[in-house]
Amino acid sequence: MLNNITILGIESSCDDTSAAIIRDGYLLSNVTASQQVHEEYGGVVPELASRAHQQNILPTVDAAIKRAGISLSDISAVACTLGPGLMGSLLVGISFAKGLCVSLGRPLISVNHLQGHVLAHFIQEQGAERPVPDFPFLCLLVSGGNSQIVKVNSYKDMEIIGRTIDDAAGETIDKCSKFMGLGYPGGPIIDRLARQGNSKAFTFNKPHIPGFDYSFSGLKTSFLYTLRDKLAEDSDFIEKNKADLAASLERTVVEVLIDKLSKAVKATGIRRVAVAGGVSANTALRNAFIARQRSGTWQTFIPPFGYTTDNAAMIAIAGYFKYQDNDFCDLETPPFSRISI
Repeated sequence: MLNNITILGIESSCDDTSAAIIRDGYLLSNVTASQQVHEEYGGVVPELASRAHQQNILPTVDAAIKRAGISLSDISAVACTLGPGLMGSLLVGISFAKGLCVSLGRPLISVNHLQGHVLAHFIQEQGAERPVPDFPFLCLLVSGGNSQIVKVNSYKDMEIIGRTIDDAAGETIDKCSKFMGLGYPGGPIIDRLARQGNSKAFTFNKPHIPGFDYSFSGLKTSFLYTLRDKLAEDSDFIEKNKADLAASLERTVVEVLIDKLSKAVKATGIRRVAVAGGVSANTALRNAFIARQRSGTWQTFIPPFGYTTDNAAMIAIAGYFKYQDNDFCDLETPPFSRISI
């Protein structure tokens, strides 16, 4: 195996500008600049996001290099998110990466953002090494825009065996939080409130669709109708019951996710199961994975919180694997707003 492979990873698919350095699979730095401008709009505004990326990209990359204690000449290649994501945001990151590759005479590595989330499980830190899943394994990839069950045969061979046919789990939680007037992003708010509530206080509809696919639109509608009917009886219903509502919503979403994943485990016979994506930071979902690990049902892999949301460390580790296969990207390759895993 080659040594001293130093990858600069750049992630700019949505509203976080991130840069990371990985050397031989070990993380040296991971810097993220978040954008607060979207909070007042209740969601990411693409034009504002791309402008903020332009302001943040240079200082973020510079900080990652300095914290890693390396120089630009030490970089073996630059790995950058090619998609999926917001086109304006992607263009900022990949344009910067291409320019840096030209100036340094280094190759460019394109990374699928979704594959990066899956491969975050392979990031290591000196003195804090973690077990990594053997291939093949199943990965529940859950975020604001994706709810997928992925069969991971190798770092470059991934097959989606289940996906949402409408709303994603994270999107559903965010929208229900918005219905309650709790703010954006809704995931952390719902998670925090749920710790104080009764998860059996309310019952919401669960989807009944065949196979391993997910559906959350019916759950979202059921939640909205519950609010409508209860508010007609008591205008202070949400304020009085927000913790119970959050806990009941969270329980229902997690039960739907785990139910289909359990069916996939049984059908494939693969008991190595990972979770990835922004929703993998949810307390109830992590607890569900921990419970199955303790019962011996699955061998589970849960990422550290820092690798759950969008970050460049996951892009750099994906680039590290691709570098070893000389899997480089032509500088003319454009980003893609929509691309499968």
